[in-house]
Order: sequence, then structure tokens, then C-alpha cells
Amino acid sequence: MTQRLAGLSMRSRLLWGILLPVGLLIAINTVSLYRETLRAVDTAYDRTLLASAKSIGELLGVDGSGEQARLVAAVPYAALEAFETDSRSRLYFKVLGFKGEMVSGYDDLPAWQGKLPDQGAYPALVDFYDDSFRGEPVRMAVLLQPVAGQTGMGLATIQVAETLALRRGLARQVLLHTLWRQAALLAVIAIVVWAVVQRATRPVRELSAALQARDADDLSPLQAPDMPAELAPLIVATNDALARQARLLEHQKRFVRDASHQLRTPLAVLKVQVQSARQGDVEPLQALAEIDMTVARATELANQMLALARAEQMRQQGEAMPTQDWADVTRAVALDLAPLIAKQGLDFDIHTLPAPIASHEWALRELTRNLLHNAIQHTPAGGRLGIELSVQARTARLVIADGGPGLTPEQQQRLFLPFAVGHASKGSGLGLAICQALVHSLGGQLALSNRMDGSRVAGLDARVELPLAG
Repeated sequence: MTQRLAGLSMRSRLLWGILLPVGLLIAINTVSLYRETLRAVDTAYDRTLLASAKSIGELLGVDGSGEQARLVAAVPYAALEAFETDSRSRLYFKVLGFKGEMVSGYDDLPAWQGKLPDQGAYPALVDFYDDSFRGEPVRMAVLLQPVAGQTGMGLATIQVAETLALRRGLARQVLLHTLWRQAALLAVIAIVVWAVVQRATRPVRELSAALQARDADDLSPLQAPDMPAELAPLIVATNDALARQARLLEHQKRFVRDASHQLRTPLAVLKVQVQSARQGDVEPLQALAEIDMTVARATELANQMLALARAEQMRQQGEAMPTQDWADVTRAVALDLAPLIAKQGLDFDIHTLPAPIASHEWALRELTRNLLHNAIQHTPAGGRLGIELSVQARTARLVIADGGPGLTPEQQQRLFLPFAVGHASKGSGLGLAICQALVHSLGGQLALSNRMDGSRVAGLDARVELPLAG
């Protein structure tokens, strides 16, 4: 039943949701009304039965006296014709004497087996009940009628039965009239619901038509000032989804544009180097060394661009991430870059505290590696380089302090932009952009500031703050 309703339209659901309970209520009300009508009809026509029994009682007499007194009656059937409403019903009667003997009427009329009610509806010794006679259902009235004469008195039993065709016909007529009115009510409800739903869902159909008419690349927000208040959350959610799609599409376009632009240069250089090697313009070993350097730079650039795209995707998706110890990742990255530190002859110092972070390991590794690699590149030979990972309240702070020349105000404004470099000869300009995207995806902050020694720049501090897991 649930699967069937799932495929119905809003109009159909509302119609079924309203008409089914209303129809059930009408059915229950109709059955109750029919029973109430039958009881009302029985009450009304029982009065006629009682009048018939009393009219028969007025025709009874007593013959004899004492123990020999007996009931006599001369009751023609014509005496009951006045109480027959129409030809659909018939009356039958039976009169029993003082000792239960048959006196007059239909001998095969079923004998009374009941008892008088404690509180009857009429001021008479009468009992009403349903029975059957000659294969037909009848309504029976039994009247205990005192009969007195000049020579004696006694208590006669008068039974009058009436067929139920008239009563049932009247109840059915009332039922049919009621059903017609109830059916008309259901029809009115259905028409009103259909019209109201049709009008209420018109904004939804207009919104659907507007979305279908849009171009495939149109991700501008929906403008629906006349929409009902109930549709406002849907409009807001749709606009949010469109905005996310627009940002994702813009990011993809920018990535493709930047990739094509940045990879064009090393590929062109590589092509020239290969041609020079084939023409013999340079020595083979020198040509291979130059080609190897160009391929290494192109590979590094491609890896960094993929890391930037992955970081942006992770930020937009907001996926649940496992917990990693940033201290372990930091020490592992420092160990990987130890040859570069040793080659520069740097005075290196590292201090870490356990710092559980909700992140993928590759993200923390990429973040730490880029910052540390930049610091190594910009620290002169024999300079100082330090790493400190501390925990304050619910925040982990990583500080990488190098001994380089620091940043000019102009460089500070551009370094977080993709392909913006601080020095023309160093890097592709993607490292800090990757770090910025990763930090934002992890809900943290990244800042680069010059470390001053009086009025002299003593180096650069890269500070990263990330929230602790849990």
C-alpha cells in the first residue's frame, strides 16, 4: 500500500487522504443511522400494534361464572383493516383465554415465551419483540388484557403480529435519501479538494517549468518572490545546491584553465630539449639531465595541481574523516625531508605534542610537507629551522619558523593565490594555495608573518591552527 501511494501525485494523495476517512465515517454513520431509523420506525408502528391489540380487547367478553367462566370473542379480520397502513403489510392476531386456551385468530401464530418488561414504553401490560410467522419476519405485540363481565372476569392474552415489509421499506427509503446526500457531500469535497490542490500546487508546476526551461549551464539563484511560505525552504535549499554546483563548476574550469596554462610551458621546454638532443646541439648526457629536470618539474606541478583539486573537493563535500595524530605525521614528514635539511646544513629543531586531528593522513601530510618544504627552500645554508606542535584548549598549533628573508607586503597579499610565487626561481606557486585549501577544509586557520629582530626581518613564521578531534 505504501509503494502504491509513493507513486501518486499530491492531488491524488490528498484526495485519498481526505475521501477515505470521510467515506469510512459516512459508512459508519450510515449503518448507525439505518439502525436508529429502524428503532424509530419500530417505536412508531408499535403504537399501531398496541392500538390493534386494544381494539381486539374491546371485543372480548366473559361467559359463565366462577370456575366455569370462559372468554368469548367474535373478532372479524375486518376489525384490523383500519390499522393496516397499506397493502405491503399484513396483520395477524391470536386470542388466548383465561387458561391459555385458543379463543380466536390464527392458531399457528407462535406462542409468547417472553415476559413483560419491567419498565415499558406504554402504560399497558404489553411486550414487543421480533419473530417469524409462515416464513416471514414479523413484529409481535403481546397484550395481557383484563376482561370483566356480569358473571366473571379474567386476564386474556392478545397477540398481534405485523409483517415488516412496510417498516423495512421506510427505513430503506430514509437510507437511500441519506446515501444520496452523503454521496453529494463526497463529490463536493472531492471537487473542492481537487480545485484547491490544483491552485495550491500551481507555484510548484511553475517552478518546475522554470527549471526545465533553464539552460544547462545556468546556475543562477531561483527568483520566486510569489512562492508560498511552505516552499521557501525548498527554494533556499535549491539555491544553496545551485551555488555549490556553481562553485564546483568554477573550480573545475579554473583547474582546467590553470592546468593547460601551467603545463604548456614545461611541455614546450621538453619538446625543445628533445629536438636539441636529436639534432646534436647538446651533449646526450646534458640533454638527458635537462630533460630529467623538466620532467621532474612537470611531475611535481601535476601532483600539486591534483592535490589542490583534491583539497577543494574535500572542502566542498564535508565528508566524515578518521582521526590522525598530527605529531606522528609531522615527524614522518620531517624524516622524509631530512636529506634536504642536511644538504642545506640547517640548524634544525623539532618539538611536538600528541594532537589528534579529524583528517585524512594524506591531507595532514600534504599540508605539513608543503609548509616545511617552503621553509627549507627559503632558509639560507646554515640557517635555523624549527618546528613546534603545541596544544592549547581544543586547538592544535603548528609553527614552522625559518630563517629566510620573510615576505614583502605585496607578496603577503598574493602568496595564497594559485601560481603566485614569492621568488621567480622557486616553486610553482601552488604550495601555499594547497595549504590554504586543506586548512579551510579542516576548519582551521593559516597565517604567515615575518619574525622581527628589532627592525630586521629574522625569518618567516607559518602558523597553522586546527581543531582537535572529538
